[in-house]
Amino acid sequence: MEDCIVRFATRNSGRAWLLALMLSAAPALLRAQEPPTVPDWALPGSATHRQVPPPAGFHRPSKNFDTPIGIFEGQSDIGSALVPGSATYDPATKQYTINSAGYNIWYFRDEFRYLWKKMSGDVSLAADATFPDPKGYSDRKAVLVIRQDLDDDSKEAMTGEHGAGMIHLADRAEKGGNLKDMQFRFGGTLANVRAKRIGIEKHGDSIALFISITGEPMHQYGPPITLHFDEPFYVGIGFCSHLPATSDTAVISDVVLENAAGKVH
Repeated sequence: MEDCIVRFATRNSGRAWLLALMLSAAPALLRAQEPPTVPDWALPGSATHRQVPPPAGFHRPSKNFDTPIGIFEGQSDIGSALVPGSATYDPATKQYTINSAGYNIWYFRDEFRYLWKKMSGDVSLAADATFPDPKGYSDRKAVLVIRQDLDDDSKEAMTGEHGAGMIHLADRAEKGGNLKDMQFRFGGTLANVRAKRIGIEKHGDSIALFISITGEPMHQYGPPITLHFDEPFYVGIGFCSHLPATSDTAVISDVVLENAAGKVH
């Protein structure tokens, strides 16, 4: 780029002020074209790399947008992944298409695109989730989430469907704590399970996972967890590619969101 500027200046020697302006802007333009630097801790686990938690005390402020989308009041890039997320809604098909990068929704902080609504009381949330690109990372997650706030380390309860098919119910019991999941996680390529539909229900301080494997009526799977949320809290859907600087896509459709328990379907 700097060579191009020099050639421009040679042919336009009378415009010294413009040359100075372009040369001063060149370093910033070059930096903008460079891919974001990915820290080693953010890389996903593999045969040659062990995934580790973020460094103690590491946080990025979330980027929040009070822009309604479908039934949701706003959107956030929780934890501000290195590549910004986006989302669209098609009312004809009732589909939310969510694009997001993000190292994970795990440990003591999260990175994902979140579509949310502020709520109080009991909640029933259910949806279908699919991944248009079959070659995405196996641990990418389409998620249904109840969060206390929009910080990257918020208290939360989450059910997620992974790219490989595994589904689990997880929670971060306190702000800044590590996320953990129940031992009744199931599915994935080994079990050849692909749930048709997933759901999460909040009844008081009881949070339960609901599933439909083949299209049968939604039913609770396993025991609930106990987690208290102060009111109001945030309820919504989201997606994380599980790749810190690579965006992927999930389609979340036929969303049911009711301000009552017992309405998951």
